[in-house]
Amino acid sequence: MYSSTFFDDIKIYSNFLHREVRVSVLLPAGYEAAMHYPLLLFNDGQDFGSLRLVEIAGGLQSSGEIKPMIIAGIHANERRIYEYGTASKSDYAGRGSEAGQTTSFVTTELLPFLQQQYQVRSSGNAYAGCSLGGLMALDIALHFPAFFPLTGVFSGALWWRQKAIGEGYLDSDRIMHAQIERLEEKPPLKCWFQCGSQDETDDRDGDGVIDSIQDTLECIAALERKGLVWNQDVFYTEVPDGHHDQATWSMMMPEFLKWVSTNLK
Repeated sequence: MYSSTFFDDIKIYSNFLHREVRVSVLLPAGYEAAMHYPLLLFNDGQDFGSLRLVEIAGGLQSSGEIKPMIIAGIHANERRIYEYGTASKSDYAGRGSEAGQTTSFVTTELLPFLQQQYQVRSSGNAYAGCSLGGLMALDIALHFPAFFPLTGVFSGALWWRQKAIGEGYLDSDRIMHAQIERLEEKPPLKCWFQCGSQDETDDRDGDGVIDSIQDTLECIAALERKGLVWNQDVFYTEVPDGHHDQATWSMMMPEFLKWVSTNLK
């Protein structure tokens, strides 16, 4: 199983983010340096403890319910709201202005480091995150599907928009939805989405569906219009009484990890 024996806490300097980035790395039991392993990368690695990721992944591996994989978590800092987002465009308040630098860090600095240090494979991996970290994971997977053909979005910040509510906002102002609509062909992705019925209380159009669920389902619909197939390429779990918190995301972690393991090639 995963345990403290197989837990590395490393730091890597990023020339793009101009800082040291802390990364938590969970290695599977029986890890062999000569083997190549699939990678499951998470944003917000500082939340691994509250997500109970070590215990959950270890238990699933011990019972043979998931394949051996390396799980790494990128720790965010006080600039998270700027470093996470969509690389092509900041939101209306300038948040996510450094998401492009984060993308470059992940794809040209972190991945090569993990390949060299831990023998993770260079393609066919998975990327996941919660809330704004989920939006960031989806954005990177969408643009680098060879690296990350699997992506997981827990309560994703899919409201991310270029115009504020009350300032002439339209649903077309949602940045992620708009860039999916601009795709010219089916993205070679499999996507797993989760949302809780108590994720928030806002309902901007008064239709009885909270915004987080509406934004998630409409993001899925946009992906379907580009050719992804429900329950084949795109999966959705709605958690009754689920909240926008680590307790809910931790509860859904076994389902997600088994989904990743099943879909890894």
